[in-house]
Amino acid sequence: MSILRDSRERIVTGLALLAVVLIVGLIDNFFVMWLFLGAVYLLAFKEAVVLFGVEKDNLLPFAALLWLIAAFYPYGDDLFVLAGVGYASAVAYDKNLKWVDFLPFIYPTAGLLFILTMYEEYGILSLVWLLGVVALTDIGAYFVGKSIGKTKFCETSPNKTLEGVIGGVALATVVGAFLGVFAVDFWIALVISFMVALSSIFGDLFESSLKRRAGVKDSGDLLPGHGGILDRIDGYLFGAIVMLVLLRGLV
Repeated sequence: MSILRDSRERIVTGLALLAVVLIVGLIDNFFVMWLFLGAVYLLAFKEAVVLFGVEKDNLLPFAALLWLIAAFYPYGDDLFVLAGVGYASAVAYDKNLKWVDFLPFIYPTAGLLFILTMYEEYGILSLVWLLGVVALTDIGAYFVGKSIGKTKFCETSPNKTLEGVIGGVALATVVGAFLGVFAVDFWIALVISFMVALSSIFGDLFESSLKRRAGVKDSGDLLPGHGGILDRIDGYLFGAIVMLVLLRGLV
């Protein structure tokens, strides 16, 4: 019960976010999903600019343009590759351009474009599967770690324990396998759920490493108890890429 009391603000914010996601999911319309993910993307992009230490303050319009193109281009997950080719060409032309300015166009851009593409190709239930696996990994790791966690997982995230990681991945893998049977065979769903759960752990670690380098506790303060947008979606940014690639390769 003490865990619940200590986590009240986090739980309330989480439930509010879940309600918004459920409404968007029930509407199940591409334009609504594109708008919702676009809002998340632009907020996350602004946070990434700060975490990467980008000095330019005029990149947001380019991110908005990229997302606008994703509404019409059928392979949204390829857009960041095209953006990379374009920026590499610009760097070759103008020696004053810095590669660090492109990093927000990789993270969080790639993950959110993969989420949008997965919705287009596999429908809303694929996002429910992704949501379930990543959320259960986070929930399982948090509560197992708080309850019995003693062994530090890594230096990047001192509060994350090995016991919590194992508990979270195990919970998400088992439940995720049943969530995924609508799309693939059970054993394939089990493998994909395991890989997505594991990748979400490292998605969280990646964002933790960015925050450590930037010298901040959270990516922002928009979400009480959770920090910023990136603090909430970091696992999904890695998990979505792994899930879409495996769905295309194994199904």
